[in-house]
Amino acid sequence: MKLIVAGASGFVATEIIRQSLSIPKVSSVIAIARRPVSTPSNLGQGADASKLHSVVLDNYGNYPDDAIRQLAGADTCIWTVAITPSKSRGLDFDEVRRVCQEYTLVGLRAIFKAHSEGGSRGAPPLRFLYMSGTATERDQNKTPSWMPEYCLMRGETETQVLAFAAEHKGAVEACVAKPGLITARGQYLKTIFAMVMKYVMSLPSVDVAEISAAMLHEIIHGFEKEPLENHDLVRIGRQALTIAE
Repeated sequence: MKLIVAGASGFVATEIIRQSLSIPKVSSVIAIARRPVSTPSNLGQGADASKLHSVVLDNYGNYPDDAIRQLAGADTCIWTVAITPSKSRGLDFDEVRRVCQEYTLVGLRAIFKAHSEGGSRGAPPLRFLYMSGTATERDQNKTPSWMPEYCLMRGETETQVLAFAAEHKGAVEACVAKPGLITARGQYLKTIFAMVMKYVMSLPSVDVAEISAAMLHEIIHGFEKEPLENHDLVRIGRQALTIAE
């Protein structure tokens, strides 16, 4: 299985790559980012660093022919490219939409093109997992109470990803992961902030190792449900990590 990790230099993507290098079913990991991606530290037992291949793009809105060739044959993708809600506050919203929405759809089309051109007859469909967030809203007639413009835009992106899969039924399978706040062992400020947000806004959280394990499990074995809510990611991730121990 050839796995693409888009946004590969990010917090979650780095953990996805670290875990994937220890999974025998993953034969190759294509790390897409705007700068070279190196092997993560603290690799697990049995990890094979030679499976990691870095693909550098000037931006996620343009895929040169050389990039398409490197993506050819990939049958799975975890897409983590986005601007987080907190970072979006200081940016022009057109730029936020471009990164979170336009780049996602351009990337999906490019990866599908590479999959179609590089696959053989009878190859499995492209499995695409889009990492979004728990507060997003797909119903554009609703007005979320928290960051409505951002949440509606991310929800609209989810709908567009799923619509692309429906349009290419049998050739693309898509799912959305909707985590809450993402924490990590040893990062105490994030953990404390997550506890406060759970109390104030009932916002759930998930550990970065759990969400990474959950998304890898789903992209490898098939999507259990759509969307994957925070509690699903915690449950699946914990089970996958227990099995891996």
